Amino acid sequence: MIKGIYETHIHVENLETSISFYQNVLGLEKCGYNDERRIAFFWVGKPQEYMLGLWEKPKSEIVKMHFAFRCDSEDILNKSIPFLKERNLKPYNFLKNNNELPMVFSWMPALAIYFDDPDGHCLEFISILDGIARPELGIITFEEWERETKMNKVNE
Repeated sequence: MIKGIYETHIHVENLETSISFYQNVLGLEKCGYNDERRIAFFWVGKPQEYMLGLWEKPKSEIVKMHFAFRCDSEDILNKSIPFLKERNLKPYNFLKNNNELPMVFSWMPALAIYFDDPDGHCLEFISILDGIARPELGIITFEEWERETKMNKVNE
């Protein structure tokens, strides 16, 4: 019965700041706004495909959340870091090697890079990779993933 997630909502401290971030920095299309309720809605991807809702709340009520934007692998590899840096956003990964490159979650497998919104919500660009999951590899660089998957094909 379930085909996917249609919408997600987060709490933000300042609705106008967050509207500016999601619309002007990330380029999402605003599709709804209610000043009385202090809420704004954005299309994610094609209109009416997925939606993000922002609800203004006092700082004390904001719980930092995480969600990911689905992207193409090539865009993550070639465009995501410049895209984020041009917008004064700090890309990060979980590789613990102090670089800002996308990483691979081998258990999925998926390519990903993280950044934060103005309220500290953890946002992610992610793309599912071709190939079989290799959970034993953990979180690795894309280059390591390519090397491992090529070695695996040679050994088959």
